[in-house]
Amino acid sequence: MANAYIMRTNMSVAIVAMVNHTALTVIAEEIDTECGPVNPNKTSVVSTQDGDYAWDSSLQGYILSSFFYGYVITQIPFGILSKRFGARLFLGVGMLINSVFGLLVPVAAEAGYGWLIVVRFIQGLGEGPIVPCTHAMLAKWVPPNERSRMGAAVYAGAQFGTVISMPLSGLLSAYGFAGGWPSIFYVFGMIGTVWCLAFLFFVSEDPEQCPRIKETEKKYIVSSLWGAAGSSSPPIPWGKILTSMPFWAIMLAHIGQNYGYETLLTELPTFMRQVLHFSIKDNGFVSALPYLCMWLFSMFISVVADWMLSSGRFNHTQVRKIINSIGQYGPAAGLFIAANTGCNPAATVAILAVGVGLNGGIYSGFKVNHLDISPRFAGILMAFTNCLANLMGLLAPIVAGHIIEGRPTQAQWRKVFYIAGGVYVVCATFYNIFGSGRRQDWDNPADDEANAKKAASKKADKIERKAAKNQNHAETAH
Repeated sequence: MANAYIMRTNMSVAIVAMVNHTALTVIAEEIDTECGPVNPNKTSVVSTQDGDYAWDSSLQGYILSSFFYGYVITQIPFGILSKRFGARLFLGVGMLINSVFGLLVPVAAEAGYGWLIVVRFIQGLGEGPIVPCTHAMLAKWVPPNERSRMGAAVYAGAQFGTVISMPLSGLLSAYGFAGGWPSIFYVFGMIGTVWCLAFLFFVSEDPEQCPRIKETEKKYIVSSLWGAAGSSSPPIPWGKILTSMPFWAIMLAHIGQNYGYETLLTELPTFMRQVLHFSIKDNGFVSALPYLCMWLFSMFISVVADWMLSSGRFNHTQVRKIINSIGQYGPAAGLFIAANTGCNPAATVAILAVGVGLNGGIYSGFKVNHLDISPRFAGILMAFTNCLANLMGLLAPIVAGHIIEGRPTQAQWRKVFYIAGGVYVVCATFYNIFGSGRRQDWDNPADDEANAKKAASKKADKIERKAAKNQNHAETAH
């Protein structure tokens, strides 16, 4: 997960060094003066060495977003395919494609921005299977009372990767080999490639196929998962999934998370720059602080969540709702407070750190809830919720841009924060009403045989009716 997020975010750091800023027409950003005039000594501008490419901001936007479009396209297809053919191969090969094409980024940039967009798009295609396939493998390997810790350890790798990659990419860009910024893609591309080969060599699809696992551990995992199956499991019950309220509760929680998270991490720094005249990007520690807080808190709260389950005082439904409430109501409160802090950069940075930190609760909340309600179809459920949530996350900067365009006042920014906080609250409340931690009836292995007989009987009836219809047509023709 750390590798995947490094591949996803390193372009945003590298592109600063790739672009020839001197050759571009600079349009001054709208700045609000409610908190006093801009002090040139206070807001330092980081001097950047000009690169070779005269790409304007629109073209940079296309280059940065090309990865995302590839990422969204492959989510659902590979979520479905991993159910049928197993998740390990899709996860390993997907990451291998991502890493190998990452090595080609400098060559593609030299050949032209069109080739660079294609390479980044293919990287996105490779990354698409990673989240649903990770979920499918967690479903096969992790016992129910360990899901919070394991799920948080895995998915918080995204924050860990970001904490590592942002400063390291900056250092490589300034002092790296091959001209600076190309070294970002060579170093992380090689790390990713080595990881993929190790993963494909050492990791098995499930405990039953693992040659190195102890027999006692294998029995413990398989029995605790109550028949969580591999690739030979029953057909996907689409109708029952789409009419399941616990599934839609996870979907809404995931959508609210992506919308609120985008607002916290992309729009709040813009507010601080435009209104408070404080640039977070100029301060490397402050840039990494929210991600670091989220990573640390997610580790802590996951242990608490599994302790709550192991104590026997709480069931899975109660634990998921309590921890998810911390993970989503916490950032919502942060956004509401940030809207009313006035001209205080230190308070806003603290709110950003605490708000994003508390957001780490989602990894032991809705993020692993797919595994609770349907271990055998968890990868498919995650593919759908992650795909739609990523698309909805795009709305956050669009809505904010529309509200503050040409008038970045505190009053306008207050609307942005209230909307995002409201989305968090509504989605978290929907989850608390309709969410569940109980395995759903449509994923009951005990019903597989009956369902198979029912499906076979239905198929036989269909064939029989078709044969009778053909016979009637033949007699009529005769």
